[in-house]
Amino acid sequence: MQGAAIWEHEVSTPATSADGRIRRIFKGLGLVLGGKAGAGLLSLVYLLLATRYLGPTEYGVLVLVHAYVTTVCGIVEFPSWQAILRYGAEADRDGTPHRMARLLRFGACVELIGGALAILAAMALAPLVGPHLGWSAKAQAFAPYYAFAVLGSIRSTPSGYLQLIGRFDLIGLHNLVQPLVRIGGAVLVIACGWGLKSFLVAWLLAAVAEFSVLWGMGLWFASRRLGASLWRPQVGEVRRDNPGIWRFLIASNLDVTLRDLTGRIAPLIVGWVLGPASAGLFAVAQRATVIIAQPAQILGNTAYAELTHIVAEGGSAGQMRQTVGKVAGISLLAAVPVVLVVTFFPHFIVNLLAGPAFAAAATVMIVLVAARAIALVGPPCSAAIASLGHPEQSMAANLFASLVFLPVLPWLLHRFDLMGAGFQAVGQAVVSSLILIVLAWRGSGRLA
Repeated sequence: MQGAAIWEHEVSTPATSADGRIRRIFKGLGLVLGGKAGAGLLSLVYLLLATRYLGPTEYGVLVLVHAYVTTVCGIVEFPSWQAILRYGAEADRDGTPHRMARLLRFGACVELIGGALAILAAMALAPLVGPHLGWSAKAQAFAPYYAFAVLGSIRSTPSGYLQLIGRFDLIGLHNLVQPLVRIGGAVLVIACGWGLKSFLVAWLLAAVAEFSVLWGMGLWFASRRLGASLWRPQVGEVRRDNPGIWRFLIASNLDVTLRDLTGRIAPLIVGWVLGPASAGLFAVAQRATVIIAQPAQILGNTAYAELTHIVAEGGSAGQMRQTVGKVAGISLLAAVPVVLVVTFFPHFIVNLLAGPAFAAAATVMIVLVAARAIALVGPPCSAAIASLGHPEQSMAANLFASLVFLPVLPWLLHRFDLMGAGFQAVGQAVVSSLILIVLAWRGSGRLA
């Protein structure tokens, strides 16, 4: 509990400097990235095993089944971590454990109901979607069961609470769960000479493990900190405790859905238009962007946890802008070496990741990494907008960029083959980033 105690002391100090906030944001990022770095190495191992064992077409089917489930989940689910952080920061500041307990129970209920609906939707639509994506008969038969992989994403309530109390170290450790289970499954599948269906089973078990471990950690720390109030909170009304929580939840969820929608749906469009083999190539090309994408996503989450405290403590526009600007600037500088390495050594990287059968992914990988680098300014800007209580503005920016560029992706694929997906990613990154910068700057001006 030492880490939690340190966090409580830090966030309770109103006159925290911008540099101190930056240090805390990147300290949280470092703790999570420690786990992500280990997870990245482990993910490379199971990628090497899966791509070489299955080949482009069957690996493409594996990717498409997983992308289908995560896309349905992203549209239907109702994560609550942003509300937990925003309103939980106020409850933490005021020292009201019963309000915190009611908020956590509300967030868990909303998220679990959304998850159940996502599983049912993924089950129902799989027989209709599968034939258009080139799934094999075995993959189509197992796809309804694979819908339970949705559980891997239904864990934002405990994640939000662990971020709120500063336990980014535990979130970092949790990142190791999925790749460890996938590696174990891949080794067993290859040793026994099984096929694609067995890989799907391994990935499904990894998703269930992700769900179980993080919820277990969240419940453990919530019960230790909140005691009996977690299980039997005083009678109260969540909406009265947290004015505007439903509006905030709906807007923030639409924002997250639209921000992640392109990354989730693009492989499906590639598979639909060009077939499973091209989807496999695209998935390998996207893998290189994880080096940038995962730190950016984590940075947005850790920045959001800190920015909510700036707002809760009555911080100024200068504090908000300075914090966001430094976070975005450091992110862009850190991405430069990655972009340069990918630009000069794309064929070597693809061969390392997946083998010579995936060589055609090299060129589009360069463009996708460049697009991801451009989009790095988005997460801290979105975090600032949401912490100010206006996630609907970030949602509108992502909606506009998606509506402009996603509909043209099939045409781009027909016109430029797989490179069309790269052009689409760059255009959307430029437009969404510019809009988010303007919104974050204008929104922060309303602070004192």
